[in-house]
Amino acid sequence: MMPRSTAAVAVFSPKKKETIPREHGTEGNVCPRSTQGPSKLILTRWIATQNASNQTHSDKDTILRLQALNNTQAAEFEPTVFVTWDMKDLAKLPSILKRLIQAYIATARQIVRVETDVVMLTHLILYFTTSVPSALYLFGPGNFTWVHGILHWIMQSYYVGTYTLMMHQHIHMGGILKKSFWWFDGLFPYITNPLMGHTWNSYYYHHVKHHHVEGNGPGDLSSTIRYQRDELIDFLCYVGRFFFFIWAELPLYFWRKGKFGMAAKAAFWELGNYLVVALLWHYVNWRATLCVFVLPLLQLRVGLMVGNWGQHAFVDEVDPNSDFRSSITLIDVPSNRFCYNDGYHTSHHLNPRRHWREHPVSLLQQKDRYAAEHALVFRNIDYIMITIRLLRKDYAYLAKCLVPIGEQVGMSMDERAEMLRRKTRRFSEKDVRAKF
Repeated sequence: MMPRSTAAVAVFSPKKKETIPREHGTEGNVCPRSTQGPSKLILTRWIATQNASNQTHSDKDTILRLQALNNTQAAEFEPTVFVTWDMKDLAKLPSILKRLIQAYIATARQIVRVETDVVMLTHLILYFTTSVPSALYLFGPGNFTWVHGILHWIMQSYYVGTYTLMMHQHIHMGGILKKSFWWFDGLFPYITNPLMGHTWNSYYYHHVKHHHVEGNGPGDLSSTIRYQRDELIDFLCYVGRFFFFIWAELPLYFWRKGKFGMAAKAAFWELGNYLVVALLWHYVNWRATLCVFVLPLLQLRVGLMVGNWGQHAFVDEVDPNSDFRSSITLIDVPSNRFCYNDGYHTSHHLNPRRHWREHPVSLLQQKDRYAAEHALVFRNIDYIMITIRLLRKDYAYLAKCLVPIGEQVGMSMDERAEMLRRKTRRFSEKDVRAKF
């Protein structure tokens, strides 16, 4: 482990609990088992210290350890097999179970695109042995019961976060399985996406071909810049626009850009999905359709915008075009464990094709750049809770969750809160023309 520093925030091993240093204003808070990854720790420690020699030595040591965990040729390599348990936890199992899991891992590494990603095959097996059979049974003649239907929806609600971030990897990397399994890699989203609330291919067209092109700028249909990000009315307008109009706005966006083929595809898959759901509702079983397709769709449409609001709520008033200053990083949060390091949003915008296990390494390697660019790093709070705290205007709480870097280290808690407040202000059309 690295030497302790009172200015450091630990992102620590699962099951190990530490307190936040007093400088961060929350002495005594106990951190959860949150870090995603196969090793004791994903990010050993974020150091905000003026002791450059210790900092450099500690960072290099941690970077080497993290890189070894991702390197299939290294003795320390560990794939991620489950989101709940790490490899050290599996070592405690009875020998027969250990042998079975080791055999599964060896086989899975030959199937997944990146050998660290055994967990994605694990979850595909989970979905095809629970979600798919449950949905099929509900549509069977005389099978539907409200108890089963609601329990199915609750199960899908539990799955959807992890599934969505698995698909996030899928759409950015062109798949999650080896090329020899191209047929299944391309087919399964058409089965599982609607079960989780995704319409066919819309995530790809909106997120990859639109959001990452516009980068939360004025042309981004999910941009936050024209909204006051701590006002409930603005938030409801933001969610409502996506909820009710994205089906038309996304194809029209591509049309205005001269991408007519992409506009046609986006409209076809979105409206085609609605048509199939409508046919199932009217001609097969409306109750099963409600629980299997409609409720997950309505829930996810809200969830996606709640998350995106949190991801892009803090936009720098001086340089809003900077990826460092228009997105944030979350460390030491459960969503990094269960959702493939989704908290490293700045790292993702800097390189959308960066593998999820590489985000912690990249953060440490570019730590000085993050500080120089006035990036925002939070700990022990996820995007949904950031949205909730913003709508409550609880900047004091958000300031306590901030991990100060660079000039932020010298700020008082009140100064940090005011800095965060400035970054949630609406951009006027004059501001938009001047800064974008």
